[in-house]
Amino acid sequence: MPPVENAGGKSELKSRIQGLIDSNQVMVFSKSYCPFCIKVKDLFRELKVDCNVVELDLIDDGTNYQEMLLEMTGQKTVPSVFINKTHLGGCDKTLQAHKDGSLQQLLSGESEKYDYDLIVIGGGSGGLACSKEAAKLGKKVMVVDYVVPTPKGTTWGLGGTCVNVGCIPKKLMHQTALLSTAMQDARKFGWEFDEAVKHNWDTMRSAINNYIGSLNWGYRVALRDKDVNYVNAYAEFVEPHKIKATNKKGKETFYTAAKFVLATGERPRYLGVPGDKEYCITSDDLFYLPHCPGKTLVIGASYVALECGGFLAGLGIDVTVMVRSILLRGFDQDMANRAGEHMEEHGVKFLRKYIPVKIEELEAGRLKVTGKSTDTGEIFEGEFNTVLIAVGRDACTDKLGLDKAEVKVNPKNGKIPVSDEEQTNVPHIYAIGDILEGKWELTPVAIQAGKLLARRLYGGATLKCDYVNVPTTVFTPLEYGCCGLSEERALELYGQENVEIYHSLFWPLEFTVPGRDNNKCYAKILCNKLDNDRVIGFHYLGPNAGEVTQGFGIAMKCGVTKDQLDVTIGIHPTCAEIFTTMEVTKKSGGSLAMSGC
Repeated sequence: MPPVENAGGKSELKSRIQGLIDSNQVMVFSKSYCPFCIKVKDLFRELKVDCNVVELDLIDDGTNYQEMLLEMTGQKTVPSVFINKTHLGGCDKTLQAHKDGSLQQLLSGESEKYDYDLIVIGGGSGGLACSKEAAKLGKKVMVVDYVVPTPKGTTWGLGGTCVNVGCIPKKLMHQTALLSTAMQDARKFGWEFDEAVKHNWDTMRSAINNYIGSLNWGYRVALRDKDVNYVNAYAEFVEPHKIKATNKKGKETFYTAAKFVLATGERPRYLGVPGDKEYCITSDDLFYLPHCPGKTLVIGASYVALECGGFLAGLGIDVTVMVRSILLRGFDQDMANRAGEHMEEHGVKFLRKYIPVKIEELEAGRLKVTGKSTDTGEIFEGEFNTVLIAVGRDACTDKLGLDKAEVKVNPKNGKIPVSDEEQTNVPHIYAIGDILEGKWELTPVAIQAGKLLARRLYGGATLKCDYVNVPTTVFTPLEYGCCGLSEERALELYGQENVEIYHSLFWPLEFTVPGRDNNKCYAKILCNKLDNDRVIGFHYLGPNAGEVTQGFGIAMKCGVTKDQLDVTIGIHPTCAEIFTTMEVTKKSGGSLAMSGC
């Protein structure tokens, strides 16, 4: 075929190329030796999709073809892929389209039939972050969110667990309890007040609920300002690209989207024993309880159990915690036990190695709990005003119709396995937050994952959420902050001979004048001897644990070593400075107690 040089020839070549594009569902302009072209052709072969291929290196005027394709598409390189007359792009864009599901849409000719570019199911922290970021990147986005009332009828507004029944009210009630301790300390510092000091539950609850209400409203306004359509309805899939949204009046509306993000979070698990749903509450109810709970039994040893039990005791309430086995499963057990011991020393009663058998109502506000020892079988019976269940949480995935979308779910726990880019087994459906298999169940993690996911999908970004070295804090009365590995996990991964553990007790200056909790606070770091004594685990039990841990979390992201901590000058007098002066190793058995400055 002679080379094309004149305008007429160019016009004829353009028509020839356009004819190929128009007459083939899949048209690939390729070069036989190009590895990227081979990848794309292999992909279509795997998908069992017939495609017409023109190998530009094997035809006489291949160079002219390539120049004309540049003129027509703006892309000079090969492969140049067209699907149903639409130019998809090169190798990277074709593989990405396969990954996110849009390739299948183009092949089926459905690319512009959807109501939305993205529908996010779940209006918690992760879902809101993802939806707002996607809208900012110019996409048409909907958020569908619905709070199923608890068995006690408790419900709440937009914002998810963290805002309504998690981090926010928990921290504020924890602060309420800390103020009680501060008032006791105040007398030792010279403050004199004679009037009786008592706590008003209703005042606290109303103040916290009003603040949460302002946050709910703020989220709705933020979605409106970002042009995200918010629908207060329960969503479930009816087809892979279609959901049914049912509002509280039972009205059903159907919506379609090119992509979906599942961000439905978790809800508290019940016991499965007689009387649990009828007479007990969970953390979902506690923060909206219209009256002081009175004598309370907390069932569970999760961080929710210990946090709730801790702040209730701090308000002067009689609290017993029923524990089946260990405290804070998944956390460093040395730290967990120290946090539990502190609670016990400050009035929280622990009923260890017991499980509940049944809960009965004797009269309004009086419950009888029957428990059984997991060791001896001995029966426990006790009366309480309130029974709070905090034995863990279940993923809200079982009623989303995920089978209709063919999304794989772990049948044991309802969690969704995803790739390192939060993609499920269905290319156009993603998941973030607490419903992910094997990932941190933390609000900031969900927010980070949601934002980065939207940027990858719609902004051309590549950065993935980092689930390693995530700092967190358990707000027990003596707060526990950690980042990285537990002692158990570090020894399991690296071996006892390769992990050096430095630790120290300490006495915060603000505790000295009141004369309380002498050498009860504790700091520990785990260092990998095979890697320049890099810090692989950080653990802190003491006041302001969240503030302390946040800074060291950043240091661990940067790969901090023991030597670097040693040459860092501490701020005196603070609790955090203990990490710049630790010398005693666990192996040495040396004294941990601190005295003076």
